[in-house]
Amino acid sequence: MKIFVNRTIKYFFISVAGMLGASVFLPQLAARFLYGDFSLMLLFCSLLPAAGILAACFLYFYRQNEIMETAAAQMESYLDGDTDARIDCEKEGELYRLFHTVNTLAAVLNAHAADELREKEFLKNTISDISHQLKTPLAALNIYNGLLQNEAQGLPAVKEFAELSEQELDRIETLVQNLLKIAKLDAGVIAIEKGMENVADMMRDIELHFAYRARTEQKEMKLSGPDQAPFLCDRDWLMEAVDNIVKNAFDHTEPGDTVSVEWSKSGSVVQIVITDNGNGIHPEDLYHIFKRFYRSRFSKDTHGLGLGLPLAKAIIEAHKGTIEVSSEPGIGTAFVINFLIPTKL
Repeated sequence: MKIFVNRTIKYFFISVAGMLGASVFLPQLAARFLYGDFSLMLLFCSLLPAAGILAACFLYFYRQNEIMETAAAQMESYLDGDTDARIDCEKEGELYRLFHTVNTLAAVLNAHAADELREKEFLKNTISDISHQLKTPLAALNIYNGLLQNEAQGLPAVKEFAELSEQELDRIETLVQNLLKIAKLDAGVIAIEKGMENVADMMRDIELHFAYRARTEQKEMKLSGPDQAPFLCDRDWLMEAVDNIVKNAFDHTEPGDTVSVEWSKSGSVVQIVITDNGNGIHPEDLYHIFKRFYRSRFSKDTHGLGLGLPLAKAIIEAHKGTIEVSSEPGIGTAFVINFLIPTKL
């Protein structure tokens, strides 16, 4: 029976039964030994209250077990998403005081969840407003800058400054976009919409994205991995993460260097490794490169915004993945991304 699954209750019944048995039979044995008399009537009269005590104990624990089973069922229902599930706590006793506390805790959790939902909705609307307010003047500035370049054909100085202005506007636009993406991820207003994708196809698309830059900077990009590596992920967001890491590799390599992207899939892990033989990362910086706006005092990069790697890390962690980095100055850097594949037991 269920109540005897509990070892404490089982040992309690064994102890009570032993003591009751001793209280019934020992006096009978003593009377038989001392007086040569053994009364069946007395034995029967002693067994009745002993059996009654055992039955009362059993019924008590059986009823308590039913109450706990019902409470556990309500708690499981709450955990499964029924936020209105509550435990009956109308009666007196310490157990019902505990149930009342559990109900109070559920109500508090519901209130916190509602507050968090309102905060996320507020953040979502605020981020949307900020995005709109920033994109409009940036678009206008890009148009004005393009007009200046067209009108400055005979003015080399003006044309040069207009081109520099365009570069800075591009940097501002990239900064704004990355800030908005990170803010949305932090606020939890972005849903990672996963679908079955082929890692090889995604990496080839990233190679095409950097093909022109590789040619103009006289660098090489290599891909390596199986043609079929299906993985459940959000294609756009995961490509954004890998794209930022590859961009970081190109930013810290010299003409003639190589950026490699290798992927593999085992029974339980999908792994993507991005390596380069560039400048490397100083040991002092390894613990800080995923911090936002972090700028190394050893880096020669004057154009980086310090948001690409933090954004990549946030996206990877939103996919329940991990990212690690190892590097040696003057030798190169390796970023290792791992995603566990859920398995059914």
